[in-house]
Amino acid sequence: VRFTAANATYPVCVPFRFTLMTGEYAHSRLVPAIEWAMSPAERTLADEFNACDYETVYIGKWHLDGGHGRMGSAKQCGMTPVRRAQQGRWKKWFGFELRNDPFDTYYFEDEDPMPRKIEGYQTDGLYDLGMDYLANRWNRQHPFCMCISVEPPHPPLIAPPDLQQAWEARALHLPPNFEAFDEKSRAQSIKKRQIYHAMVENLDINVGRILGFLEMQGLADHTVVMLTSDHGELGGAHGLHSKQWPYEESVGIPLIVRDPGIPPARRGTTVDDPVCTEDLFPTLLGLAGLAPRNPLPGRDLTPLMHGKQEKLDREGVLLQLVAEHRKGFPFYEEVWRGLRTRRYKYTVKGDKFGGKPWQFFDLDQDPFERENLIDHPEAKTEIVRHHGLLAKLVRETQDPFVLLPAFDHEGVNLWETT
Repeated sequence: VRFTAANATYPVCVPFRFTLMTGEYAHSRLVPAIEWAMSPAERTLADEFNACDYETVYIGKWHLDGGHGRMGSAKQCGMTPVRRAQQGRWKKWFGFELRNDPFDTYYFEDEDPMPRKIEGYQTDGLYDLGMDYLANRWNRQHPFCMCISVEPPHPPLIAPPDLQQAWEARALHLPPNFEAFDEKSRAQSIKKRQIYHAMVENLDINVGRILGFLEMQGLADHTVVMLTSDHGELGGAHGLHSKQWPYEESVGIPLIVRDPGIPPARRGTTVDDPVCTEDLFPTLLGLAGLAPRNPLPGRDLTPLMHGKQEKLDREGVLLQLVAEHRKGFPFYEEVWRGLRTRRYKYTVKGDKFGGKPWQFFDLDQDPFERENLIDHPEAKTEIVRHHGLLAKLVRETQDPFVLLPAFDHEGVNLWETT
């Protein structure tokens, strides 16, 4: 089953990983875009599966140990082990904080401080680690939960040479919102997109490898596989690169689930309900027939996939950028919030003193978000309605974002006492 409107609530790697590991909104801990360490006191996805006697295995990039204070040098950071207490209690660990260069990656096993080099391309090596563990080290008396966290596609944009050369030789079909300042920047943006596609194809190949491995090991009929990402890539859309923005290319992510329990009539179907990062934690548990110990804000999407529920009991999902402390990056000392419903996307933007209406897009009529309708009279009714829905979500989720009064709606400021 493929979700066509899956969203990274907070489209940056650190806050996404926090929510994936805990199920909580990043704003509940004031998680900034980067340089942040998750508390060992958090109840994690591994804790839930450990409590049910699963063998839990984490492989790859973690990026929840504060960057070790060395974000200026991903190479140096990648040579420092994540402390055992900071590993989220995954029973088996083949991880690293971050490294970025896919041809120069080291990982650490459990609490061993000795870095181990991945020969070749990172994605290939991390998938090799996962398959080797299941083939030779996994205790088959226990079910397993394994997370393989790869950096590609991520800057620096480098793909295996054969794929990179093939994609650099291909003409790309560019979206209508692709923009460039001049011919030089246009050529640079196109080359970045070509290499990005090559990196994604390498990931596709590895997903195919592990699905084939599960078949050969006799595990395919008993194993759920989920593919998703922590954010998208603008790739020249709206003249922008990277993530952080509320545009579809940034917040929109893949979410594809292969579950042997899905009824045959539902296989290959798509779900158009907007879903978000907070849904992943309860869904991963739900797919295993489990439920989180503590109340969480996300929805278990298993009933949607299995055809037991037609639509979710909500109109849309929250989008956000809580804090960016790096000078020179988008939204430095700015914040934004948004609401993504099935047809529309509404966003507000501001500073610490409050957010004001910013963008409104009709995604049915304008899927590439080229016409901001925020000042269009014909869109006023839906804009007002979406502002009210967003204000309700800010209150319900205890979001510390200050939403200024607009369209006859009162403001929301949870910092104020009553």
